[in-house]
Amino acid sequence: MRKKISLLVLLAIFLISSGFGCKIDNSVEIEKMEPVTLSYWRVFEGPDAFEEIIQKYTAMHPSISIDYRKLRYEEYEQELLNALAEDRGPDIFSIHNTWIRKYQTKIEPMPDFTSMVYPVEKGSIKKEIVYEIRNTPSITLREIRDNFVDVVSNDVVLEDNKVYGLPLSVDTLAMFYNKDLLNNAGISEPPKYWNREFLQAVKKLTKQDPKKGLIQSGVAMGSSDNIERFSDILSLLMMQNGATMINDDLKVSFQLIPEFAKETNYNPGLEALRFYTDFANPTKESYTWNSEMDNSLEMFINGNLALMFGYAYHIPTIKTAAPKLNFSVAKFPQIEGNPPTNINFANYWVETVSKKSKHKNEAWDFIQFMTQAEQAKTYLAKTQKPTALRSLVSEQIKDDVVGVFADQVLTAKSWYKGRNVTAAELAFKEMIDSVLSNNEEDMRKIITNGAVKVQQTIY
Repeated sequence: MRKKISLLVLLAIFLISSGFGCKIDNSVEIEKMEPVTLSYWRVFEGPDAFEEIIQKYTAMHPSISIDYRKLRYEEYEQELLNALAEDRGPDIFSIHNTWIRKYQTKIEPMPDFTSMVYPVEKGSIKKEIVYEIRNTPSITLREIRDNFVDVVSNDVVLEDNKVYGLPLSVDTLAMFYNKDLLNNAGISEPPKYWNREFLQAVKKLTKQDPKKGLIQSGVAMGSSDNIERFSDILSLLMMQNGATMINDDLKVSFQLIPEFAKETNYNPGLEALRFYTDFANPTKESYTWNSEMDNSLEMFINGNLALMFGYAYHIPTIKTAAPKLNFSVAKFPQIEGNPPTNINFANYWVETVSKKSKHKNEAWDFIQFMTQAEQAKTYLAKTQKPTALRSLVSEQIKDDVVGVFADQVLTAKSWYKGRNVTAAELAFKEMIDSVLSNNEEDMRKIITNGAVKVQQTIY
């Protein structure tokens, strides 16, 4: 009898010490308390950007740990595809907003709810921790439309009404300008519209040498390879001009949005392409750029370029390379008096879950946790990126670094470029290069061929 009592006492002591006084209600919860490690792959940011978020999450869910891995952009997609094919891929990974359809079959859509174990303190006299399961409804389609800026729901919710990812931020294309060059040219502020004022400013900011040619450029526009994100710039010009980049039937044409139509022969994509390439055409008054010049970012850093279009992610590169450069950022120019008055361009990444993950429930729970406003603010503050959440826009607009980019997120748009984004961008490059080499001959044919090539990547 004494032996039995001793064994029971030892067992009780073991249970208390090993569980730290915690109580687990049933076998289902014991199963939920099995240690889970979520593998998370991203590009650009290191683990320090997520340290606080991960600490908060694992404090709520002590049995979960997150193994964060940063990969180089150049190797990321190939390594991700290889890993997924070989069943060694991450549970959570980032993809560009234009990749969602390409990865659709590899993504586990967001579930209706997540089921997670939470520690709860109970007892009035004798405090103890018990663990209970909570089924939490996932964010609804309406909440995605209401909580995130418009471009997000258009990208992450596909035809099956399922959600394939959620973003932490949304970057937008803006205009960087060298204040010293504008000051020297007598230009008090960068132009807001694509009008005569813009062309005159570019002319004032452009300098040519009889022997060396262009030695200072007013704006980086007109060519392809040596301009940062040239396809985004041209896409946005087309969209501002009234083009439907791709319709609801996934047909690419760069033709008129019906409500913009005024004359049947007007081709907004063609006119945007002509306007863009004129800046690299030596016979035009707006000539300020050519394909022989250095990369636009390098030109801007070196102080030989007045206006450059780029994203918030370009700022650290510029500040690191040229800490004394006197530059600022303005909104991307619009077409004056052209409804809708503002159209901007979105460029961002979304966090999603692998279909092969063994922990889909936990992975989606973490994504929904970190994309909420409280956690997103931590990430945005550390990375200096513009928000994807409507509730944070008014606060971010006041920020010295990302204010301009955040001010554009509500009117930012994107478009599906097909399953091979590289091929679509090559089609844009070929359109630009063809116009410059053919002196505008057959421009309608050039843009039609470009649309056909992008169409080939859609399915």
